[in-house]
Amino acid sequence: MEIDLIFRIAAIGILVAVLNQVLSRAGRDEQAMMVTLTGLVVVLMMVVQEIADLFDLIKRLFGL
Repeated sequence: MEIDLIFRIAAIGILVAVLNQVLSRAGRDEQAMMVTLTGLVVVLMMVVQEIADLFDLIKRLFGL
């Protein structure tokens, strides 16, 4: 696993947290929730891609 992935996930988390706070303070709770869900989906897509790459590596390693 690359350290770059951890930094990207952390950056997305910080950005989502800031946007969530700004939108919540402005009274736009629905948009704040959508930003949070979008951030979660983006991070999950990144993690799923890394897991798929791991499975491909294991398949190639064992010749499956």
